[in-house]
Amino acid sequence: MTENNAMKISILKNSIQEYAWGSTQAIPELLGRKNPERKTQAELWMGAHPKAPSLVQHNGRWVSLPELIAKNPVDLLGKKVAQNFNDQLPYLFKVLAAAKPLSIQAHPDQKQAREGFQRENAQKIPLEAPHRNYRDANHKPECICALTRFWALSRFRKISGILAYFEKLNLRQLEVELADFKNQPTPKGLKRFYTSLMTQDMDRQKRIVADALEQVQGFESEDPVFKWILNLAEDYPDDIGVLSPILLNLICLEPGQALFLGAGELHAYLAGLGIELMANSDNVLRGGLTPKHVDVAELLRVLQFKDRDVALLKPAASIANERVYFSPAAEFVLSVITLNSAAIYRSPKNRSVEILICTRGNLAILDQSDRTETRLPQGASALVPASVERYTIKGQGTCYKAAVPLSVDRKRSTEVNG
Repeated sequence: MTENNAMKISILKNSIQEYAWGSTQAIPELLGRKNPERKTQAELWMGAHPKAPSLVQHNGRWVSLPELIAKNPVDLLGKKVAQNFNDQLPYLFKVLAAAKPLSIQAHPDQKQAREGFQRENAQKIPLEAPHRNYRDANHKPECICALTRFWALSRFRKISGILAYFEKLNLRQLEVELADFKNQPTPKGLKRFYTSLMTQDMDRQKRIVADALEQVQGFESEDPVFKWILNLAEDYPDDIGVLSPILLNLICLEPGQALFLGAGELHAYLAGLGIELMANSDNVLRGGLTPKHVDVAELLRVLQFKDRDVALLKPAASIANERVYFSPAAEFVLSVITLNSAAIYRSPKNRSVEILICTRGNLAILDQSDRTETRLPQGASALVPASVERYTIKGQGTCYKAAVPLSVDRKRSTEVNG
């Protein structure tokens, strides 16, 4: 590669997804931009997904990140990442701003994604068709890290807890199904109960929801589970998904806490601003609480019916001023770098392609090889190619970093959410 075309640390220009559940304030405030039209800005995408690829400032012009990777896969991704992921950036980095709850959803595993993508291609369903489930052939493990207090539903709660909540509500409309569930309080029984709940005809679902909303009155002040049932019913008054806070673990992440979600794990993000990092996929199977396409049969096919407590990702110290959220994902690892005016972050020599976004303060990245400096004020993001041997970050602020784990022996540090 010639010196003029050498890969350098570069500022990114990213797309914003304007979904109905997004916030009119959170992302504009982070980016320092106005939003006079008060558009609901839901997700800022940083990466190379074909739906909304980032642009990279390269040799005086803006170039799409996929185009840049195609021309320089090893220099940009690193030899190991290029080999392992077929010359593709394996992760997608986001800022997610939820003013309203997202859909109840889960993601397929790698085999299910590949088969589903091929099946819908064979059916000649256009990639952008609203009723399409599989928009690519990738799985979508993901990590969400709270920037503000962040509410979420994640994985089926312990069966004893599910039954206790239903017993308190004493729903007449579900007497038969609950009696059957009590007789078999196992994952198999949970699957049968949830399948029955989700496949009722719409009239019966409405009666079940109406019964629940009547019974929950008066309990909302004593338990946020009941408060969230009422909150969900404000936007989706007849949707059986309003019972999800009973079925799933309700979590409130404090800033800096993170959650990992694997394939087949039912979840929904309810409210807050967070950093999201995932495998490079847009495959979502929805079960409710959304005006978008819902495919209950396909969702049930991929779901895991394991009842368990939620384990939060506990950041572990790596090198000075950096904490890492280790997870089982091979495609990504999230970390946070926090600096004061006297501190300096020094990158490790053995590293992969990285994307950084400054969420607070004002930082500067210095390439140690040619001494070029890239300013990173709040809201700005940058691409650091693997071919950049060493760099430092100085200033006062916080940035989140997406990278690809290079070590086979990846740790996972968790703590149980009590």
